[in-house]
Amino acid sequence: QVQLVESGGGLVQPGGSLRLSCVASGALFSDSINAWAWYRQAPGKEREFVARANNLGTTNYTDSVKARFTISRDDAKLTVYLQMDSLKPEDTAVYYCNALVFDILKYWGQGTQVTVSS
Repeated sequence: QVQLVESGGGLVQPGGSLRLSCVASGALFSDSINAWAWYRQAPGKEREFVARANNLGTTNYTDSVKARFTISRDDAKLTVYLQMDSLKPEDTAVYYCNALVFDILKYWGQGTQVTVSS
């Protein structure tokens, strides 16, 4: 059984920064996580893709966060990060991490709230 736990959310002013973390635990090795991803869901909206990183170092982002957000991995710590800079009110959402494990199993965290407001 694998569990994912997000942290690092909070209230920040427009233009500010936050760094989200997601830590995996359970019966797995660091190289068994094939890909990490971040999604977000704002009130009244569908859950949307934000960023993805595979185990070859390839990353991709949704257009609205390119040049502002950076996804990174620390495989030794079974952790993925999302560095968020130049935050905008429209970034307000619950952010969820997702992991692809053993090339077939997908796991979700419980989410962490990010609120960008003056």
